[in-house]
Amino acid sequence: MSDSRKIIDTRNRTIHGYDRVSADIIWVTVNKYLPVLESEVDHLLQENF
Repeated sequence: MSDSRKIIDTRNRTIHGYDRVSADIIWVTVNKYLPVLESEVDHLLQENF
């Protein structure tokens, strides 16, 4: 997965600094990167299952 390190880092910032995370930033991040992640996961699933 192309951005696995960024995904993990974002998860850690969200979980451990929840009170400091902007909902707008999360919304933009999800809308920008989720389609790419979904495509990569679909591809991995097709290759392996």
